[in-house]
Amino acid sequence: LSASGAPSVKWEREGLCAVAADSVLSTLVLPGGSWCSNSEIWGGREGLGCLYPMEIRKYEYDPNFAIRGLHYDVQRAVLMKIDAFHYIQLGTVYRGLSVVPDEEVIEMYEGSHVPLEQMSDFYGKSSHGNTMKQFMDIFSLPEMSLLSCVNEYFLKNNIDYEPVHLYKDVKDSIRDVHIKGIMYSAIEADIEKYICYAEQTRAVLAKLADHGKKMFLITNSPSSFVDKGMRYIVGKDWRDLFDVVIVQAEKPNFFNDKRRPFRKVNEKGVLLWDKIHKLQKGQIYKQGNLYEFLKLTGWRGSKVLYFGDHIYSDLADLTLKHGWRTGAIIPELRSELRIMNTEQYIQTMTWLQTLTGLLEQMQVHRDAESQLVLQEWKKERKEMREMTKNFFNTQFGSLFRTDQNPTYFLRRLSRFADIYMASLSCLLNYDVSHTFYPRRTPLQHELPAWPDSAPTLRLPLLQEAHAE
Repeated sequence: LSASGAPSVKWEREGLCAVAADSVLSTLVLPGGSWCSNSEIWGGREGLGCLYPMEIRKYEYDPNFAIRGLHYDVQRAVLMKIDAFHYIQLGTVYRGLSVVPDEEVIEMYEGSHVPLEQMSDFYGKSSHGNTMKQFMDIFSLPEMSLLSCVNEYFLKNNIDYEPVHLYKDVKDSIRDVHIKGIMYSAIEADIEKYICYAEQTRAVLAKLADHGKKMFLITNSPSSFVDKGMRYIVGKDWRDLFDVVIVQAEKPNFFNDKRRPFRKVNEKGVLLWDKIHKLQKGQIYKQGNLYEFLKLTGWRGSKVLYFGDHIYSDLADLTLKHGWRTGAIIPELRSELRIMNTEQYIQTMTWLQTLTGLLEQMQVHRDAESQLVLQEWKKERKEMREMTKNFFNTQFGSLFRTDQNPTYFLRRLSRFADIYMASLSCLLNYDVSHTFYPRRTPLQHELPAWPDSAPTLRLPLLQEAHAE
């Protein structure tokens, strides 16, 4: 569990704990297989299934193709990884299912930097002139793969098409899978296939409740889906652990729109018309808004610690506008840390840092023999950087790093989350009186350019140099 650069978070002091339902259900599995049988994209929007070539159905969904946090250029139909300083990581730009050569990328963008006005907007969307869309949640993985598969089909078959129309059609199809309830119905029908049971989830919620924490749950999912999922993971009495439960909240609008009142939902899922004067424990509420929530509960400010898995929809508004403390659930942390602790990774990173230091120190030698050695080192360094990328995802590398910089994903994560972890169960490793202190991040001018002794490996923090 890691703390970002925000002020310290004292678990004991925080009297309120809020959870987005997807944080509890963050072990959702999207298995590979055909698009039709697993993601139901084709059934989600009749227009896509009818207007697009049926041969596209033959493409299999590969859950390991993409990673979260990637950017998609809507007008150029290319998927890429961008670092915290808006630089494209060369070798991670894909058109369809094929990598775009570095030379073509540099010509396309007149370099490898993406100007601010072309980047995604505050919520990662392509709007108001922004041509990039950033994919942030787990449901983005099949969306990115579907976009890539359709692009690949059109390119291979020399079909002329408008990339903007394709992006909109796929986006609408993904939206309809949620809105029409297709995804929820599929998961509820075979919950053991799609949700990994984690007994520690109940343990951490019970621990918080036993220590007098007021807990509330806010989710965009419908009540029947939440109830079935929570019964499976937490138990039949899951509602007893929460003081307030809000479904179909429509985040992030829930945090900004003051016009929507709460509605009660009875045990049969029927909406009631009662005016809400108090949010009662054991009762489920639909929609509403944060301002009414604050008025009815009095829970506000830094005493609230809110956990969510979507950096924009769950965390951004709460930390910037309302001063809540925030915790991000990042399931990928588990696998990335496992890789980072392997002997091969440690040895590779140690030599890569050593090689970089040698290049920096020895470049002053201008004779032909020294320059030849330097060129060999540069070549080896480039090969090793590609090797470190392949330790994680073969196409795009780590969720958190480009070659030497943090990714744009990590930049936004560090801005909007006070702490982040692989799952809520990580909290079981800490006493309720534990304080999470942010690490003092050395500034670049505080670090020696090259230590006298060989550098030791430091696992990724936030003190990366500016893009080369």
